[in-house]
This record gives sequence, C-alpha cells and structure tokens, in this order.
Amino acid sequence: MAMNFHHKLPIPQDIKAQYPVTEEMAQAKAKRDEEILKVFRGESDKLLLIIGPCSADHKDPVMDYLEKLRTVQEQVKDTILMIPRIYTNKPRTTGDGYKGMLHQPDPNAKPDMLHGIIAIRDLHMSALRQFGFSCADEMLYPDNYRYLSDLLSYVAIGARSVENQQHRLTASGLDIPVGMKNPTSGELSVMMNAITAAQHHHTFIYRGWEVESDGNPYAHAILRGYKDHSGNSVSNYHYEDLRRLLEAYEKSGLANPAVIVDANHENSGKQCLEQVRIAKDILHSCRQNDDIKKMVKGIMIESYLVDGAQKVDGTVYGQSITDPCLGWEKTERLILDMAETLSK
Repeated sequence: MAMNFHHKLPIPQDIKAQYPVTEEMAQAKAKRDEEILKVFRGESDKLLLIIGPCSADHKDPVMDYLEKLRTVQEQVKDTILMIPRIYTNKPRTTGDGYKGMLHQPDPNAKPDMLHGIIAIRDLHMSALRQFGFSCADEMLYPDNYRYLSDLLSYVAIGARSVENQQHRLTASGLDIPVGMKNPTSGELSVMMNAITAAQHHHTFIYRGWEVESDGNPYAHAILRGYKDHSGNSVSNYHYEDLRRLLEAYEKSGLANPAVIVDANHENSGKQCLEQVRIAKDILHSCRQNDDIKKMVKGIMIESYLVDGAQKVDGTVYGQSITDPCLGWEKTERLILDMAETLSK
C-alpha cells in the first residue's frame, strides 16, 4: 500500500479538553465575534483589517508582532477593527515545500501532525489570552476546523479550495464569517457559486457524522487577483472590478453582500510593498461610490516584523519564510494613514 498509517490523531474534543479555553477567553471571543458580525450586517462602519504574516511559522515572532498590533489597534479603534492572520496551513501550488505550522511546528524538522495540532491551538489560545485577539486562519483542511472552532473569528477559503464541495458545505455550517477567494483563474462566477453554496443549508458527511447545516449568511467574497493564460498576474481590486462584483451581488439575491480585498497575492504580483498603494486605492474607490463603500467590509494585508521573505532555514527574526510580507514600520504607517483617511 502506498499510504503508510503512522498513528491515529486525537479528535478535536479531546484536544479541546486537554487545552481548554477559559470562560474569560470565551467571553472575549464572543464579544469580538459580535463586533465583526455588525460590520458584515452593516450595523458598524468600521473597516476590518485582516492582517499578519503569510504563514505563522514561529510562535515568538508572531506574538511579538501581535503585541505591536495590539498597541496600534487601540489607537485606531474608532475606525478599524483588526483580525490578525494566524495562518497555520500553507497551500502549495505544486504540493512541495513548507506546508505550515500544522505540518511542521519546527520548519526545519520533519512533519509532526500531533505536535502541529497542539502548536497551532497553543498559538491561537495565546493570542486570545494575552492580547484579546481572536484571529483568522485559512481552512485548508475542512476536517481540522474543529480543533480551533472555539478560537477563530474569521476563516478564509483559498483560491485552490474554493471549488471544492467539502469546503463549501463545511462553510455553510460555521457561525463566523467565511471569505471565499476568487479562484486562480479569476472567474467570478466560481466564487459567487461558492458563496451561494455556503449560504444555503445542507446535509452532508463531516468527520464521520451525518450533519445538517443552517447555511452561513456571512459567507462573502475575497478578491485576490489571478493569473492569466500566460501566467501573468492580473489584479482585480480596482474601481471597475468592485463595480463588477457589486453587479454580481445585485443579481444574486445573497444575504449581506460583502467583499474583503486582498492587497497581496496576484493583486500585488506578490510585490509586498505595493500593498500600501493598493490599500489606499481601495479606500479611494470607496469614497467614490456609496454602494461600493457598503460592500467593501475590509482589506487583507500580509505583514510581519521584517520586509520581504527568506528561505525556510533563514535566520532573520520575524521575516516570512513563505510569501514576502510588508515589514512592521511600513505596516504601522499604513494603518495610521488608513485610520486618518477613514476618520475624515
């Protein structure tokens, strides 16, 4: 047999019992969940900022980053609500390379899924306990969501996963916002179909159970750019792209029309410093059209302590080992500039 079974992993219920969330932490998350949902319902005009490293590779620099983010959050709390990115699974285009903390809690060691599950839960718990941040993660493996379901306030479904039935059905059973990225082809209809599926109720198999979902009215779009047939990056954050998405929403009849615009990936051509200009361009588009302003609920930024990226075995503290990220000084300046623009 080509697949070798090493050992059976503990179920989420057992991991949660071993590493429990306190009542204080649960209340903090519930309060943040409601704040975030108010944005999606149109009851709050704060801008969501889903921000942090491309992948959470080491606990210490991630926590140092969150400490800085907490300080800035207090400064901009009237206009911006931050949801830190703690992305613990890393999709790989070819399947090769570092797959995130879940696979390798130590990026330079062999994969260890049990210690990976414990490490990602510990990191998300630490963010909530120490800084009051319930965070975002990517749902690369739908079955694994339950390991973090009492900690996450936002879930993203990636460009390669958005057409997958299990991702769509699992999203329909979540009670937090789930962002559906446009696929790598850029086809908006694929993303809109995914949102529709996630907003409807379903009966399906999940973790060996027959389950029934209510549908998730907070499933929404994420625009992240795409590749054309020649492999060139094509952006879709411009005013015209937002108008096109708005028209698609108007025809769809979907609840809570919303988009988070990803300022990196193909929108920046993975030129991380371009995120500053792109974020400001998105805010400019919002000022030109009230309907676009209502639809754009937030911006996604890839940011870490140090500009750029390094190899997996690199030694620069707080620099990404996956996609290049905006460094802290530029990040802080961008957040303060955005808050000033929003307050006018």
